[in-house]
Amino acid sequence: MEHLDHVGRIQQQWATERPDLDPAPQGIIGRLHRLAIFLREEVCAVYAEHGLTEAEFDVLATLRRSGEPYSLAPSELAAQTMVTSGATTKRLDRLVSAGYVSRHHDNGDQRRRRISLTAQGKNKIDEVMTDHLANEARLIAQLSANEQTALEGALKNWLKHYEPLQE
Repeated sequence: MEHLDHVGRIQQQWATERPDLDPAPQGIIGRLHRLAIFLREEVCAVYAEHGLTEAEFDVLATLRRSGEPYSLAPSELAAQTMVTSGATTKRLDRLVSAGYVSRHHDNGDQRRRRISLTAQGKNKIDEVMTDHLANEARLIAQLSANEQTALEGALKNWLKHYEPLQE
């Protein structure tokens, strides 16, 4: 008897209950969904080890990868982290309190605000990013190099149907 994973059992049940339907797509979608849950837990554990939430890591990483002077307007930060300005404000309040980011006016213009990574914030995200990428390497090491390349290509190709590629 074939050993079935959770998704395979669901597919088998649907094949029995609704033989007129093809449950094959569930094999991909269901497994991607379940894998995303497991991977998110593994990734967020590293952030938690550093005292950060996933959202806080996202803000710090976005500022850091923006390059010197590691500063963005709140609207740019919200767009790059794909959250509302209200959600960005909540994230920033905690990061300002921790000393990782600062809020200031842009070149004295009281109407334009900037969010900047502090030296402490830069050190923190550099430390977390090192551990984060090591963790991600550990997670994908379960796949062969060929599987990693094939999976990345397939996911990139699939994702382009939902989000535009950036120049």
